[in-house]
Amino acid sequence: MAASAQAAATRGSLNRSSISPGRRLRNALATVLIYVALTFALVPLGFVLWYVLSKGLGVVDAAFLTEELPAQVRRARGGIGPAIAGTLVITGFATLLSVPLGILAAVYLHEYGGSNPVAGLVRFLSNVMAGVPSIVMGLFIFTVFVLRRGQGGLSGLAGGLALACLMLPIVIRSTEAMLRLVPNELREAAYALGTSKSRTILTVVLPAALPGITSGALLAVARAAGETAPLLFTIGASRQYNWSLGGPNAALSTQIFSNAQAGFPAAIDRAWGAALTLIVLVLGLSTVARLVAARLTVR
Repeated sequence: MAASAQAAATRGSLNRSSISPGRRLRNALATVLIYVALTFALVPLGFVLWYVLSKGLGVVDAAFLTEELPAQVRRARGGIGPAIAGTLVITGFATLLSVPLGILAAVYLHEYGGSNPVAGLVRFLSNVMAGVPSIVMGLFIFTVFVLRRGQGGLSGLAGGLALACLMLPIVIRSTEAMLRLVPNELREAAYALGTSKSRTILTVVLPAALPGITSGALLAVARAAGETAPLLFTIGASRQYNWSLGGPNAALSTQIFSNAQAGFPAAIDRAWGAALTLIVLVLGLSTVARLVAARLTVR
């Protein structure tokens, strides 16, 4: 054992000594550039988080998170409770629609479709949808869903449909990318044991890609929770709690928009508080989802 360890150490030292000075210099330079890029990425993010915390932390309290929206934005009292409820309902409904459909579409594209024309068309449409501005999705749902129902069309259901259209291409693209990273050897080993293709996908491929699929779904949820333009055309306005998909509703993003442009000090403070609440909400959902994915991956 001692001889083996000594031989391994000798080989490691020989390998390190065989590295040329130029290669070491390039490695050091690349490491420095990576840390510089990381710093440039973290500094704006840290500044934004610090500014939102400094502006919104003094506004957020139990009453602010639970009270109903004020009748007039200039009023100092009132909270954002209905907006929190509306965000959870609308985003949750959009997630239930887009994530399963996106995963199924990605599984078809990578595991079954391959390079056939139908799969190529689905990929093309997915890429087009990913690049469409969010306001276009809002106008689309407003035209085909809201206008046909009049005032009754302004609802959480319409807002959820608009957000689902935004989330679907993100889920499809990220899930397909994760499925490509699963080694083919895992599939071949499952086939060698006599497992069918569908069972291999359910028990081998998807569990192996689950952390990446979860990350992609979280990116889609984070984008949907912060979208404003589609909801301005679809959910209407409500000052009271509405835990259903029917009828007008409120959302944190629309409250941030409406209060920020009002110009009154109380409204601006309420917008900062809503922004901080939205960040914490998305961060909490992301943390919970990652913990669940990690637990499932271990199993």
